[in-house]
Amino acid sequence: MRLFFFRLIGILEIAGGFYGLVASLGRLLPLGSTHASIIGLIGVALFGFVLVAGVLLLDGSERGIVFSRWAQLLQLPLLATPVFSYALSTGAFVNVFSTVHIPPHLVIDWHFGTQGFVLALAGPAASRVGINLLALLSWLALRLR
Repeated sequence: MRLFFFRLIGILEIAGGFYGLVASLGRLLPLGSTHASIIGLIGVALFGFVLVAGVLLLDGSERGIVFSRWAQLLQLPLLATPVFSYALSTGAFVNVFSTVHIPPHLVIDWHFGTQGFVLALAGPAASRVGINLLALLSWLALRLR
């Protein structure tokens, strides 16, 4: 069972990492503003790291397990405030988040076969805070020995 979960996590990391890497490189090619280029370079680095973590995990390397744990932790938080926003997903996500205004309501969103990266010094008027449940479960599965 452990091997099945490790392979599934590795496949999702490779697919999402590659897809995200290509999308981030696409953001770099128009050579627009410096801010967009910096965000694009951060995206390339993050998705490249996740891609390498997935390859090492499928290879059965101990370093692959460590890198994949870090990759899952990077995907865990969802934060969208008027001041700062951050989210990362590779391969698939099951996001549970809540709005921080009154009355708060819980929202569950999921998607398979996707990638996403948001890093901004701005965000929505109504703040949202949440976690990626799939990343949390994957991180817990990677802790199994």
